[in-house]
Amino acid sequence: MHVLIAVDSFKGSLSSQKAGEAITVGIQRVYPDATTEVITMADGGEGTVEAIVQAEKGRIHTMSATSPIGESVEAILGQLPDGTAVLEMASASGLPLVPKEKRNPLVTSTRGTGELIQKALDWGAKQIVIGIGGSATNDGGAGMAQALGVKLLDRDGRELEPGGEALARLEKIDLTELDPRLKDTEVIVMCDVDNPLCGPRGASAVYGPQKGATPEMVQRLDQNLAHFAQKIHEQMGMDLIEVPGAGAAGGLGAGLLAFTDAQLKTGIEAILDTVGFDERLKHADIVITGEGRIDGQSVYGKVPMGVAKRAKKYGKPTLAIVGSIGPGSESLYEHGLSSILSIVNGPMSLEDSMAKAYDLTVEAAERGFRMLRMGKGIVL
Repeated sequence: MHVLIAVDSFKGSLSSQKAGEAITVGIQRVYPDATTEVITMADGGEGTVEAIVQAEKGRIHTMSATSPIGESVEAILGQLPDGTAVLEMASASGLPLVPKEKRNPLVTSTRGTGELIQKALDWGAKQIVIGIGGSATNDGGAGMAQALGVKLLDRDGRELEPGGEALARLEKIDLTELDPRLKDTEVIVMCDVDNPLCGPRGASAVYGPQKGATPEMVQRLDQNLAHFAQKIHEQMGMDLIEVPGAGAAGGLGAGLLAFTDAQLKTGIEAILDTVGFDERLKHADIVITGEGRIDGQSVYGKVPMGVAKRAKKYGKPTLAIVGSIGPGSESLYEHGLSSILSIVNGPMSLEDSMAKAYDLTVEAAERGFRMLRMGKGIVL
């Protein structure tokens, strides 16, 4: 038996590679002779740099960047042999960088992501690939733009402070000091969702609560992003409100479109192509995918969805091993997913499950393959 393992990271607890290693251990407890291949996976969020650099045999560098709450953090950038730079906003502006008690999208900023782009320009990169999942922010990419030289000014000509709340006071967008090297640089954005900027499926309404937003804050943030988009439309001639993916990463998708002339692409499809997934899939008997939480949102370009759709084309059964199962996850069965198995094996807090994620994943894989072995012995 040959098993192809393509699992997203379990954010805050297991990297994609570690999750794959745990699943391998569980499988070989049941089938000692089984062979496995672990593909480092991502969909534009955490793990994107590692997945692409590993596939393309590039290098990973670290640099100091500004966190969402203004502290200094060590962020990563990938450099491919052809000079292409690869970065993930989660490394500098991601949710795990902000302690739970400090999560407040009214003040968190994407400045650190802009600093990573600046570093890539300093390298002389003519192509920059950016994964934008897993953010702690809801500022429409304002902080990123400011790091690249854009001045966002209020009616008194003062620079806006960090965060989504300040956007309500935006009056003028000054592009005179925007880094001119961006004009000669292709920016490709790998996006793991197709949400528009504003409205019921927009950045604030769908993702604001997980970043610490109350219902009242969600309403303010949505209005502020709409105001930001209006100013971009008036002063730059770009209408971003309904663009699919503009609402990704708290509106960073919209900011990158506006200030770097980026192209938005589905992250998982780009990565599956980069790692040669289809060719590897041909040799597999079963495919394992997964992520930290699977739910109705997973159908919109997340790793399990992308993997299951590819596997379905080749008639390969696909099992998702996940941290937790949320409402709407059953919709993935229509797209090729065969079954879903949670690593949680009893009553426990989220903190406990994250702390024990490796061992729980080993045990979940073992349970899944014991069921598989039992099923192979049943004749109906």
